[in-house]
Amino acid sequence: MRDILPGLQAHLDGGTTTLAKCWRIVLTDGAVLGFTEHDRDLVFDGVTHRAATGFVGSAIGAQLGLAVGDQEIAGVLSADGIDAAALEAGAYDGAEVSTFLVNWAAVSERALLARGEIGEVRRGSHGFEAELRSVAARLNVPVGRTYQPVCDAVLGDARCGVDLADPAYRGTGVVVASAEGRVLTVSGLSGFGDDWFTGGVIHWTGGANHELRAEVRRSGAGIVELWRAAPLAIAEGDTFFVTAGCDKRFAACCTKFANSARYRGFPHMPGNDWAAGYPISGDVHDGASLTA
Repeated sequence: MRDILPGLQAHLDGGTTTLAKCWRIVLTDGAVLGFTEHDRDLVFDGVTHRAATGFVGSAIGAQLGLAVGDQEIAGVLSADGIDAAALEAGAYDGAEVSTFLVNWAAVSERALLARGEIGEVRRGSHGFEAELRSVAARLNVPVGRTYQPVCDAVLGDARCGVDLADPAYRGTGVVVASAEGRVLTVSGLSGFGDDWFTGGVIHWTGGANHELRAEVRRSGAGIVELWRAAPLAIAEGDTFFVTAGCDKRFAACCTKFANSARYRGFPHMPGNDWAAGYPISGDVHDGASLTA
């Protein structure tokens, strides 16, 4: 049961309403942003909820128990609203969002409708859509390690231990040409083999995308292809560094990174085919291990 203040309840019972939704976003660094679907700014709790940002919200779905509620918000990307570069850099990942129903004619009459966290974000050329996840969504997050053949560490983190500052795993380059902001012709990476940076991360050190990063789909022969187009235009002369990629398999950990002692997977784990296997006439059955 949601508590509604008497003033707002009287307004709702009045037949004619002056209502608008407001969203308050608290980033993980403590910064607070406010937005509203109304046509003018609304101020309450010391936060200015800005209009003219294109913010709209879907209907809020809620269920009893621990079922995960669902809602989405959408808005326009702009320098004075949700900034494209900050969104791409992950500044809004995990941010807390509170949704209010507000009487814009008397902002003291308001109710908190929902509180959640920003989940999946879908970004377009001029706008974005963000999924709002309820607190119950945290129950869907895997806790602990997963028993699987591939490594579950992130390349370069404390569990992995590979030093990505090592020149063997890091290259510096310059953009020569760009096709659709995704397929880059570059210079400076000739000392590395094909696919060395496939699955790695490119970090922009110059140009409009300065301080942003993107995942590499493939690399080789002076070409670096990104999984997604850069949020801002890439120009000739833009600088970057790129770190090596890892396919999470034991062979790469041994040969590419010489890091087998810290491999965080189970490469000899029997697969489904082995578990469902049975003796076949003519096969060799000498008692040796059936896994690689």
